[in-house]
Amino acid sequence: MEKILIQPRDGLVVSCLSNLLQTSADEALAGGDTFKVGLSGGSMVQLLAQSLPDITTDWSKWYFFFCDERIVPFDSNDSTYGEYKAKLIGKIPVTEDQFIKIDPDLSAEEAAKDYIKKMSVFFPPDRVPCFDVLLLGLGPDGHTCSLFPNHKLLNETSLWVCPINDSPKPPPCRITLTLPVINNAKKCIFAVIGSSKADVVKKILQDKESLPAARVQPQNGELYWLLDEDAAKFLNTA
Repeated sequence: MEKILIQPRDGLVVSCLSNLLQTSADEALAGGDTFKVGLSGGSMVQLLAQSLPDITTDWSKWYFFFCDERIVPFDSNDSTYGEYKAKLIGKIPVTEDQFIKIDPDLSAEEAAKDYIKKMSVFFPPDRVPCFDVLLLGLGPDGHTCSLFPNHKLLNETSLWVCPINDSPKPPPCRITLTLPVINNAKKCIFAVIGSSKADVVKKILQDKESLPAARVQPQNGELYWLLDEDAAKFLNTA
C-alpha cells in the first residue's frame, strides 16, 4: 500500500513523521517487543532530531539500525552514526548501545558480514529480517540506501547486507541493506523536503521510472511518501 502525503511546509512533514513513528512504536511495543528502526543519513538526521522528541514511548525498547553506512571512523563527518550521535543522543533518552553500528575498522566486505551477525541478535537468522520501520533517503539520482542506479546490488536476492566499494557518491566504501530486506519491512517511509528533490520525486511517483527508490515496494507492509510542497511541485495532483 502506497500513501503520498503532501504538506504545505517542512514543519508539517516533521509532525507527520512524528505521528507515524508514534503509531508504529505503539503497535510494536503493545506486543511487548522491541521497536526496530532503520535509519538513513542526509536530511533524515535533522528531520528525526525535530520529530522524535515529540514522541511519548518507552525509549529503552527502541533499537536503531542503519539502512546503509559509510566505512569511515565514527568521528568523520561522513559517518551516519556520528551524525546521529551528535544530533540525537541527548535530545531523547537513548544510549549509544541502542544503535547497532558497523565496525569501521573492517573492510566493506567484512563489515557487511559483521553487520549481518549483529542483526541476527534481533532477527531470526533463517528468514528475512522484518523491520518495524525503515526511514529511507532519496538521492537526486534516485538512489536510496546505497543502492545506486544500474548497480549490480539491485539484483541481490539472498544477502541481508552487502558491501559496496565503488559508490558513485563518496565515500566509495559502504554497506547497505538489500531490496529483499527493505521490501520486507512493515513500514517504509520516505520523508523528502525541498525543491532540489522535486525532479526525482516526479520521475518516481508520476513518470514511474525504474530508479532504485521506485523499487521500494513492501510486500506486506506500507509505503509512505511524506513530501513538502517544494518536493512535490512537479507532481500532477489535480
